[in-house]
Amino acid sequence: MTLNAESGLDGERVPSPVPHVRNQVAAYEASGGVDGATLEGRPVVILTSVGAKSVKVRKNPVMRIVDGDRYLAVALAAGAPENPSWHANLVAHPAVGLQDSATVKDLHARKVSGAEKQRYGGIAEQFWPHFPEYRRLAARQDIPIMVLERMAAPQ
Repeated sequence: MTLNAESGLDGERVPSPVPHVRNQVAAYEASGGVDGATLEGRPVVILTSVGAKSVKVRKNPVMRIVDGDRYLAVALAAGAPENPSWHANLVAHPAVGLQDSATVKDLHARKVSGAEKQRYGGIAEQFWPHFPEYRRLAARQDIPIMVLERMAAPQ
């Protein structure tokens, strides 16, 4: 990953206070994505973001949902009533890192809406069949979907 001061991704890292998240991230990174690579039998990637409030580097496993060269991050948190904390991080600081197995990429997050959100929601359900159930449990009107993609080269 090409880290730079502008993105904040080279800043101080704070491991997750949640033991299973902290342990999964550590196992994934140490093994190049071999260990800690699944959640409920489905593949995950490690999302690196900058904390919305703390401005410290955070890492979270998220479901591996791919559409071409883009990744999707669905802010569903297994049906919790609130968005996962990483969602606010991506909104505040859209420059992110993503580790998929041993490959690490610099990406940019953007929230989708309308027809684009419907399209990506359908793709997400193909990768994670529990999304409809979790959406029902969350009882929220809006489940944010973030597209993680490479930035266009300056012209």
